[in-house]
Amino acid sequence: MPQTHPAIDQTTPTTAAPAPPKALSLEERLTLINTEMTARLDEAAVAYEVNTAHIDTEPVDLSDVVTGPVDTGPAPLPDLYPTPVAALLQRAHHRLITGGWCSGALVDEDGARCMLGAIRIEARGDRGLEADAAAVLLDAIRRKFGDDVDSVPSFNDAHGTGRVPIRMLDQAAILADARGL
Repeated sequence: MPQTHPAIDQTTPTTAAPAPPKALSLEERLTLINTEMTARLDEAAVAYEVNTAHIDTEPVDLSDVVTGPVDTGPAPLPDLYPTPVAALLQRAHHRLITGGWCSGALVDEDGARCMLGAIRIEARGDRGLEADAAAVLLDAIRRKFGDDVDSVPSFNDAHGTGRVPIRMLDQAAILADARGL
């Protein structure tokens, strides 16, 4: 009798083909790139350390290199106007910006000044120059706000903030310069 061998099943179980890779989301791609770049930067840092280990250097004293701004006070006022009245109004404008504005007094307890107080301190005792500057300022105010304005102090005191009075001093300086005063 012939010898029979048990039959070997020649059919192999079929397995499903692997699914194509799923596309990565933007966050997953960014994370992957971040990880790869971090590894590259770490390798570059090690290479730099190895390549420069033989270079002898002295430590640098940063106090000789890094300097901060020196407190010199407010910036100096540029001379924009060559005429005396325009220059006075410009200085008064700058004084209100740097020293503060007030109403109801020429100078308040904090040292802030009204429009006329700023003109008076910047005129440095020259009453004629002070009067000319106040006249040009009143003219600039009346051009902008009409003839109902009685005086510079009443205009100054009619405002709750210094924004408009400070701006009017600047416009008066421009007017005085245009007039050659």
